Amino acid sequence: MNRVKVLIRGLLCLYGVTIIWDAIAQGTVKPTRFTISGYVKEAANGEAMMGAAVYAVEPGKGATTNEYGFYSLTLPEGEYTLRISYIGFTTIEKKVSLREDIRLNFDMSNAAAQIQEVVVTGERKGQNVESTDMGKQQLSVEVSKSLPALLGEVDVLKTLQLLPGIANAGEGNSAMYVRGGGPDQNLVLLDDAVVYNTGHLFGFFSVFNSDAVKNTTVIKGGMPANYGGRISSVVDVQMKEGNMKRWSATGGIGLISSRLTVEGPIKKERASFIVSARRTYIDVLLRPILPKIGDGEFAGNEYFFYDINAKVNYRISDKDRLYLSGYFGRDVFNFRDPGGNFKLNFPWGNATATFRWNHLFSDKLFMNTMLIYNDFGFKANTSFQDVTFSLNSSVREATAKIDFDYSPIAGHMLQFGGQYNFHIFTPYQATGNAGETTFRTTNQERKYAHESSVYFLDDFDATSWLKINTGLRASLFNFVGPFSKIIFSNGIAIDTLRYRPGENIATYWGIEPRFSSRIKIDNQSSIKVGITYNQQYIHLVSSSTTTLPVDLWVPSTKTVKPQLGLQGAVGYFRNFKDDMIETSVEVYYKHLWNQIEYGESAVGNITVDVEDLFTFGRGWTYGAEFFVKKAKGKWTGWVGYTLAWSWRKFPEINEGEKFLARFDRRHDLSIVQMYEFNRHWKVSATFVYATGQRTTLPVSFFLNEGEPQFVYGKRNWFRMPPYHRLDFGFVYTIIPKRKLKINFTSDITFSLYNAYNRMNPYFIYIINEGTIGGNPNDDENGAFRFKAKQASLFPILPSVTWNFKF
Repeated sequence: MNRVKVLIRGLLCLYGVTIIWDAIAQGTVKPTRFTISGYVKEAANGEAMMGAAVYAVEPGKGATTNEYGFYSLTLPEGEYTLRISYIGFTTIEKKVSLREDIRLNFDMSNAAAQIQEVVVTGERKGQNVESTDMGKQQLSVEVSKSLPALLGEVDVLKTLQLLPGIANAGEGNSAMYVRGGGPDQNLVLLDDAVVYNTGHLFGFFSVFNSDAVKNTTVIKGGMPANYGGRISSVVDVQMKEGNMKRWSATGGIGLISSRLTVEGPIKKERASFIVSARRTYIDVLLRPILPKIGDGEFAGNEYFFYDINAKVNYRISDKDRLYLSGYFGRDVFNFRDPGGNFKLNFPWGNATATFRWNHLFSDKLFMNTMLIYNDFGFKANTSFQDVTFSLNSSVREATAKIDFDYSPIAGHMLQFGGQYNFHIFTPYQATGNAGETTFRTTNQERKYAHESSVYFLDDFDATSWLKINTGLRASLFNFVGPFSKIIFSNGIAIDTLRYRPGENIATYWGIEPRFSSRIKIDNQSSIKVGITYNQQYIHLVSSSTTTLPVDLWVPSTKTVKPQLGLQGAVGYFRNFKDDMIETSVEVYYKHLWNQIEYGESAVGNITVDVEDLFTFGRGWTYGAEFFVKKAKGKWTGWVGYTLAWSWRKFPEINEGEKFLARFDRRHDLSIVQMYEFNRHWKVSATFVYATGQRTTLPVSFFLNEGEPQFVYGKRNWFRMPPYHRLDFGFVYTIIPKRKLKINFTSDITFSLYNAYNRMNPYFIYIINEGTIGGNPNDDENGAFRFKAKQASLFPILPSVTWNFKF
């Protein structure tokens, strides 16, 4: 309760600042300024448009809509020409006589539908030059749908991996490494709910159904103060709100899955909904076939995943709006041996729910309040003869959050708010039975934690050429009881620490300053500088190169300290040909403290607290990112290149010497091209090249009682072969010869993954050859030796998907 009181007092103080600023801005005797405010929406479906520019031509001042489409622009009394623009939409101009506060809503029409051009990103014109944003990209879901996809599964996260500074975690994987950081250092949000596991099929496909996604924003550097809890990046995915104008359905039938989305008005212009579902059906197709293969040893084995997105929203009035959205997804893997003695059932997945209330206090002050719940967990159930075993783990989180947007005058935006999270971490919990004997692990204790934060952000035009975004975030983390921990010495339990419910065990807090600025050189170019400091209180430690469902999330405790990250970046941005071509060069340096790895001698043991296996160190990464993008026209696309280094140093690893992280990539190149020939045909191609990942392999062996024991080299001394791949995509739009009674459209998408059949390494394994004491000159039965072999996963893979909309 004290924590909530402090949070409320802090927000009231920040609100008092806005009142004082308003008095200064307008004058306390006679107001000379008035405010134009309202919402910008898509004309076709009533969806709010985030990032649209509302610009007053005469003073050269403007505002940008927030994620709910709201804008506020305060100007002196007078006559103005308002220009509302957004790439891919027809620009609107309107004459306004400002003699009082005015409410103006705008509906924007899609220009691409009229002139048949492709738009690469959803953002306002000139945003990359004008704003203070660094390392930020907004991605249109239509781009992902236009690109070739693995087995036809459109994936927004794989599209993000084609941007500079974002590396994939391996062949076909949706996990990301951003500027040398680990996968757990990325804040991935779905309608503001944290997504703890982003992958289906052990990471090969992301959990985001493209038909339900409205837009995706990634921030690699210069993270503003309204985001926190991670030290590398933000991936903010917003769901569609549902068509306010008419009922519609979209879907697709592919090789491994199908999807269906239905949306429409509950009450026109007042309330709408959207429901989107997806499921694989390989298990259904193979079920009658598997028993006939061999002696039926594959019968009963199956894998499938499914997910459901749903959202409703209700506009109470122009000042109040309610949203309720949710996601539920599951992967299920079932296996049994031919004799039926061994069985495995392995389900895992995410569930999220978000309730939001938007309220407009005045033409200048916008509030968004959220209640959020998310849950990720897995459970592995096995049985062998009369022995059963069950292993499960989960992380649950309840969140309350409030944000304010305040626009005192044109060219000035204040944002402030607070957030509270209650975390429940369930470690590996194992139970089992062997005959009449029952056993369970001794570390069954859940871990509880409170995390709270407040922030203040100020984005303003200091001069005509200098724009500044500065902010401060204060965070507090409490690891609390009930909790007990068994203390071991040489494998023997010697003591137990016990804490009462609510008792404070460990407390961490921090002040996180954020700063970025834009120095405008001319109307087409600018230089940007940014520095951010972040703290991360929850962690994911994995021995694999990607995120797996069995990976464990842990909080900061007495043993595990918060991760800290300090990043600085400088960039040059320039546009050409009326913003048709965008270019940028960014250089960055990032230092990381309290990094976590498993120790050299760590051995997996579910009977002890996993944090006792950790070792701690620091890291640093640096590099340069080059980006050229053609943003609109029939021919669109981009080229991104990253030159980077990622180092780690742990006192207990590699004899205390620094080493390159396993996700260190010296070179990373992505070429993405799309071309629209006519109303029927679109073609796309992507080419990627990346320096191979690093891993640790043995360098020699010795004999122990006649058995070879490997001696491993220094940490990550071996670099795998480089990864490169060429994909093609073709989209054929079917246009009916006769006009139908319903507005029905469809297309057939062809994808060719890995067109020249490159055998890219998926992992490296060791094989033994020869025998102990064998003849070195005998090729068949020679002396014992070992080799590193490469395993590849995806050869050339064609796929086809039929998509429809009506």
